[in-house]
Amino acid sequence: MTAITPTPPAMTITAGTRHPLRAPKPQGEVYRRFDAQLGAWISLRALDIEIDLERFSRWQNTPRVMDFWEEGGTLEKHRQYLEKLAADPHTLTLIGCFDDQPFAYFEAYWAREDRIAPFYDVDDYDRGIHMLVGEQAHRGPHKVASWLAALTHYLFLDDPRTQRVVAEPRADNAKMIGYMQSQGYHRLKEFDFPHKRAALMMQSREQFFAGRELV
Repeated sequence: MTAITPTPPAMTITAGTRHPLRAPKPQGEVYRRFDAQLGAWISLRALDIEIDLERFSRWQNTPRVMDFWEEGGTLEKHRQYLEKLAADPHTLTLIGCFDDQPFAYFEAYWAREDRIAPFYDVDDYDRGIHMLVGEQAHRGPHKVASWLAALTHYLFLDDPRTQRVVAEPRADNAKMIGYMQSQGYHRLKEFDFPHKRAALMMQSREQFFAGRELV
């Protein structure tokens, strides 16, 4: 019987970092699940700049969001921000929806090519997340439990080689850190980015799926 040898990933170099060649970004809806506890559909779709720009800009100019993201500004500034990410193969921009109504913006990135990489023992297929809930009506721990589980679930489904999902919220953002811990993320340490003191949060594939029922 002949053993099957897995094909090694194709590698490339970006800004001096060697990493696997990433698949093309998806378009349209990428995830959908009925949350029985909320009685609502939670879904994720790729951001469409022409459809989502005004909404994104409104969210970024909300005082609560500006306090953590510091990305307030004009439509043109936000168009340039999103176009830069659209051209960046290491980041996927997503819109979160409850019952098809947009409520949040997420960035999912490959950690190997990201600024977080020097701060921990990064793996080639680790994914990272940035999170923004724009609609006030969809804030609160019960909503976070739904969308954070969905976002993490999607990233583990997207590539079976992804074993960890990480995040780096501001270290003083106790509310978000608490929400993440309640969903199985662990606070590993604090570290300094040039623009903030951050907490390194991590969830492993094993931790996520152990005894979890997505209902």
